[in-house]
Amino acid sequence: MDKAQLERLDSFPYRHRVAEVMRAPLAIADPGMTLEVASRRMVDEKVSSLVTLDEAGRATGIITERDILRALAQDGAGAAADRIEAFLTSPVHDIRTDAFVYKALGRMMARKVRHLVAVEPATRRAIGMVTGRALLKLRVGDTLQLGDRLDAAQNAADMAAARAELPGLVRRMLAEGVGAMNAAAVISQVYCDMTRRATELAVAEMAAAGKGAPPAPWAMLVLGSGGRGESLLAPDQDNAIVHEGTEADDAWFAEVANRASDLLDAAGIPYCKGKVMASNALWRRSLSGWEEEVLRWLRTPEPQSLLMIGIFFDFVAVHGDFALAERLRTFAVDHAAGAQLFLNLMAAQIEHHHAPLRLFGGFRLTEGRLDLKLGGLFPITCGARAMALKLASPATSTAGRLAAVLESGTLVQEDMDNLRDAHQTVTRVMLEQQIADIAAGLEPGPRIDPKRLPRSMQGKLKQALGTLAGLPLMTRDVVTSARRLD
Repeated sequence: MDKAQLERLDSFPYRHRVAEVMRAPLAIADPGMTLEVASRRMVDEKVSSLVTLDEAGRATGIITERDILRALAQDGAGAAADRIEAFLTSPVHDIRTDAFVYKALGRMMARKVRHLVAVEPATRRAIGMVTGRALLKLRVGDTLQLGDRLDAAQNAADMAAARAELPGLVRRMLAEGVGAMNAAAVISQVYCDMTRRATELAVAEMAAAGKGAPPAPWAMLVLGSGGRGESLLAPDQDNAIVHEGTEADDAWFAEVANRASDLLDAAGIPYCKGKVMASNALWRRSLSGWEEEVLRWLRTPEPQSLLMIGIFFDFVAVHGDFALAERLRTFAVDHAAGAQLFLNLMAAQIEHHHAPLRLFGGFRLTEGRLDLKLGGLFPITCGARAMALKLASPATSTAGRLAAVLESGTLVQEDMDNLRDAHQTVTRVMLEQQIADIAAGLEPGPRIDPKRLPRSMQGKLKQALGTLAGLPLMTRDVVTSARRLD
């Protein structure tokens, strides 16, 4: 991707998700209906396609207005009486409802299709349709193919080339007025796509090496900021595996995890220093094994490992059996809500991470820089996680978790707005510093140089850090007094 392509970026596809632009409910067809009946239904429902479904609600075929016109042009008026099953296209290209619009646009261009079925993330149940016609007003360029370039990646070098575009993309997004949290969500999507593709390639390598197919249903999970949709430009690997196999099956899962981890490291997402990776047996378990481990965490929490345990609750499935992953989430969240000692210790974590401000309002610097991870992001992500778990909320994003607290009545709208603004400000400052550091040939990280900020942004950052300073008390109040939402 060159600079000119980046400059053609329209920010809309990076602000909005498929659920916001899809047409719902989905227009359904029966394979036995005729082309005449199908065309009348399209006219009546004002749609350009119909979809057939299986018993689980998954799309099995699609027929479009172009298919009908082609049949009539080829066979004449007599084709109107033909059953549509002979003209259905399968498999059907789909897109998750929580994907950004840029993903849908890129997929359409790469697949050369005008329709994508919108599906629920966990069940893949078809619930809507995204069409090229509906997205016609968006001014888009080649940048939108980033996601599908990852889908087509054949090795670590291909993935690394796609990842290298992120700093420029994020810089342009921020300049276009895209919110920092939206930018972070796009970064997370790319990292999740890389993990998914690395896993797919690892599975293919296993098959080619004669290791066979997966021995049991399983899912690759991304943990931490990637799972929350809040990644910045200095990632490392945080992943895990859940499966329904036996102890004898672990060798296959261990090898696929190692292969995927090696691919990600070579592609620019380095190994986790804390070894929170599926290649580590501690983060690779059967569903029953994970359930036992979660109960152990909750019953006998170890303060020194709470941080690693905490990011587990942020997980999102990126490959495999999504329903299996949701079963694990339901179990973990339901049991965490009643584990008061665990929640108390989780809330207490943030009491030792004070806002990096001096007594009279100045920044507390170390070697000229300010650590905004420990003094900024850590309190809000950990606090929101603890409060949401107390309420048995399955939300994984910080914003979603704060919304759950607001719904419970233990947080007022003003506090909610202030916390979201603070999170946005801290994230934006960190992203802008990371972009500047990358441009200068420096390793991006969590520390920022406040001197490079305009005076107005310095003031806004101080206000944000001051807001976050009140989180320990707020978190303790919710964790000790709130009741679960259900």
